[in-house]
Amino acid sequence: MIPTPAHVSAVPFRQFIVKVHGRCNLACRYCYLYEGPDRTYRDRPAATPPDVLERAAYRIGEHAAAHGLTALSLVLHGGEPLLAGVDTLARFTSRVRRSVPRDCTVHATVQTNATLLTAHRVGVLARHGISVGISLDGGLPAHNTQRVDHSGRPSWRAAVRGARLLADHHRDAYAGVLTVVDPVTDPVVVYESLLALRPPALDLLLPHGNWSAPPPHIEPEAVGKSGFQSGGKNGPRPVRTPYGDWLCAVFDRWWAGRRKETRVRLFEECIALLMGLPAATESLGLAPFDAVVVETDGSIEQVDSLKSAFDGAARTGLDVFRHGFDEALLHPGVAARQAGAAGLAARCRACPLLAVCGGGHYAHRYRAGEGFANPSVYCHDLQRFIRYVARRLAAATATVTASDRIPTDPDVHGGDTP
Repeated sequence: MIPTPAHVSAVPFRQFIVKVHGRCNLACRYCYLYEGPDRTYRDRPAATPPDVLERAAYRIGEHAAAHGLTALSLVLHGGEPLLAGVDTLARFTSRVRRSVPRDCTVHATVQTNATLLTAHRVGVLARHGISVGISLDGGLPAHNTQRVDHSGRPSWRAAVRGARLLADHHRDAYAGVLTVVDPVTDPVVVYESLLALRPPALDLLLPHGNWSAPPPHIEPEAVGKSGFQSGGKNGPRPVRTPYGDWLCAVFDRWWAGRRKETRVRLFEECIALLMGLPAATESLGLAPFDAVVVETDGSIEQVDSLKSAFDGAARTGLDVFRHGFDEALLHPGVAARQAGAAGLAARCRACPLLAVCGGGHYAHRYRAGEGFANPSVYCHDLQRFIRYVARRLAAATATVTASDRIPTDPDVHGGDTP
């Protein structure tokens, strides 16, 4: 029996990531989707057939109506989604908006490498209320040397042209920039170079890696629970935290700019969580995860980041032709991501940073033979970053509290003493 909302205790999906094209015009050397262990894309159509898009729109509307959603996020993804053509993106988005209840707002975004953006394409997207998020590794050519096309040619010139088109002529359609952290780069230079592209928001993401396939510059097997790495003749040495250090340096620069230059989602949500406020990000916190993917063949899957773990990791066995999204809510992988602290490793549940860290990104917890019930492979980097932000926030709060105690009435001070 297909479960009805009354039978489902899980949190409904509010983020629908639809693969409108399954291939990319770039061949980024670090791409986990096409260069990683997962090969499921090879057996799927490149362009998403019209009947898949039609059925996906219906299923989104069905889910929104069943759960009384008043807003949802529609992410047009790939591959490179612009390969599907902007008219296809516009028609599909309009179809989704017709499918959901009238009081449900659809926030549509296309996530692109920006190389195919033109004034015409951005104009079509903007007219249909589709904002544009772009992926870059920084704001300079030297930051983007690994983002090349299939002939090995750099993509920077085309990508920055697309970014400037948004910044200069279509600010209302500019969603922001997504950047993967590279700890060998100068963090402040990267941040300020991205500011030059005037993004309204930045997403800083850690590279996808895990205990069995560690990210660059991390040696997880050398790290003990004590927070020290096994050393040589001089004994144990403190754990290196290259990613945490990088994020702390950017946080300082962002904080010094009074947070007015751009929003940085990771920083804002870390602060919110430290203050006990609700926040929803895949990398921090304990909020139930609410995203689901529709692949080019109509398969309903978990998010792409799981594909960095092993071949077929995102599969659910469901598809939009035979199943509704409520059935995906019952999948063990989805349930595990909505279980909060109960779904975490014992070491995470005992950590004082639990409510803020939330175990880190789910994909980064994987270890072959053990699954995902582990701390993040970035555990020490996350601790370094969160504790640093907590100290900065505490210092700022203390300063404000102290200033509040200083009387401002001249009669209290006596005369005009400042």
